[in-house]
Amino acid sequence: MIYIYNDFGGTHTTSMAAAYHLNQLPQSERKLTTEEILNVNYFNKLTKKDAGRLIFHGVDEDGNSVYTIGRRRNKLVVPALKEMVLLLEEKFHSNEKIVFSNTSPTVPLVMSLGGFFSRGLKIDFIGVPLLVLGAKQCCDHIFRLVEHTKKMGLTENGENVVIVENEMYK
Repeated sequence: MIYIYNDFGGTHTTSMAAAYHLNQLPQSERKLTTEEILNVNYFNKLTKKDAGRLIFHGVDEDGNSVYTIGRRRNKLVVPALKEMVLLLEEKFHSNEKIVFSNTSPTVPLVMSLGGFFSRGLKIDFIGVPLLVLGAKQCCDHIFRLVEHTKKMGLTENGENVVIVENEMYK
């Protein structure tokens, strides 16, 4: 199975989700420390040029690959990827299950502002503290989102491509 966490930039909540998924962050709903947040792979490291790029984060304890992608404002990225997967499945008779999980609903306003200052305007001394504050605000939601995503991956519904919007975290 392949898990792909997606959101606008692909560098904050998606990176945290991948880290939770891969047990690189504490497996609980507790608030993360500043150090834990800043040590997450790819957290606040990606730029606009990384948009649309699938980034491999690792393999989980069950042998599933974990990726992230920043889709920017384009809501068509995930549906297009789903269609591509279905085409490749048909052509090459593959049955690999792929789960797309949207982390955008977990993003608090302060994190959006932090990303704008840090990634957009390159003003890290304002942006990074806001990002850390936002990450602390939403880390419990991200943890629960990852648990929900894993459950959706194990659900037998006859589909090999599952899109999880996670609207319950808004």
